[in-house]
Amino acid sequence: MGCSQRLKACWKCVLCFPVVLCVLYFSSPSLRFFATFMPVEKCKLESARALLQDNSVDAGLDLMTRHDVQTCTYWRAPIIWEGMFDPLLYDMMHQSDGSSVALTVFAVGRYLDAYLPAFLNSSEHHFMLGLPVTYYIFTDKPENVPDMKLPPLRSLRVIKVEKHSRWQDISMMRMKTISDVIETDIRRRCTHVFCFDVDQVFTGRFGSEALGDSVALLHAYYYRLPKSFYTYDRNPKSKAYMKTGDFYYHAAIFGGLCENVKALANACYQSIMEDKENNVEALWHDESHLNKYLWLHKPSRVLSPEYCWDPLIGHNSDIKVTRLEWAPKQYKKLRAP
Repeated sequence: MGCSQRLKACWKCVLCFPVVLCVLYFSSPSLRFFATFMPVEKCKLESARALLQDNSVDAGLDLMTRHDVQTCTYWRAPIIWEGMFDPLLYDMMHQSDGSSVALTVFAVGRYLDAYLPAFLNSSEHHFMLGLPVTYYIFTDKPENVPDMKLPPLRSLRVIKVEKHSRWQDISMMRMKTISDVIETDIRRRCTHVFCFDVDQVFTGRFGSEALGDSVALLHAYYYRLPKSFYTYDRNPKSKAYMKTGDFYYHAAIFGGLCENVKALANACYQSIMEDKENNVEALWHDESHLNKYLWLHKPSRVLSPEYCWDPLIGHNSDIKVTRLEWAPKQYKKLRAP
């Protein structure tokens, strides 16, 4: 083997090393445990009054109480953790301001029967209690949506959508559907939108402290890892291509004011369609495009992994409470043709 070939082989090994570490990390509970001891950036603001606030109550956030985690971003957005906020103050403010929330969720194919009943039932116990909430259920089988008796201020709308042959296309094309329904319906009924994956279960308060102009979620598996481990799309041919970023955001939850969620959905859909025209598909589909958008358009509010935790990660001292948990995945069964 010549010198140049040896150099190329060594370089390939260097490039593959982070990928190998990622595989080991996801498959090894012991490695995930040691990741909890990795140092994290700390909020450099002395007071929450220096935040770029979504609302007046944000000035009362206790950024110092959680010295174990990062409680703000470098662009001065809060990262919401248990212990930082008074839930009653947020509820009172949003009730006084007349805030209302649309919850969108896609339950297509086998996902409806497998996950939607538990998702909706748990939401009724934990999601935005005390505020008007409208559920928007997108499904190819409207007749199978559970018949729920909802209390005052809460309602449910079922919208039929096409079932695509590949789950990846269902995931990516939801962006257009969300944008269209915000324009034709949601913006006339609600002030805020939250978009969820259906294979999750609410386990604790998911309340008005999460509402903001533009809301993103830290991915439970990546928030303590170095940026070199983040699985951004590295293909320069994709519109989702990123060399680096701020955080790795999880597309299982995103939200904000109606106009801001519509702008995000439009941008992601346009990028997805440009990729399709060029016969390119981003590594993690709509999540890759969402990460690119949120890198270019910083969220005003970031939710900690408490708001979408995977119990399979195991014990983590950062997580004082879980508000939403991943349901057990059944990919082979649910994604089969």
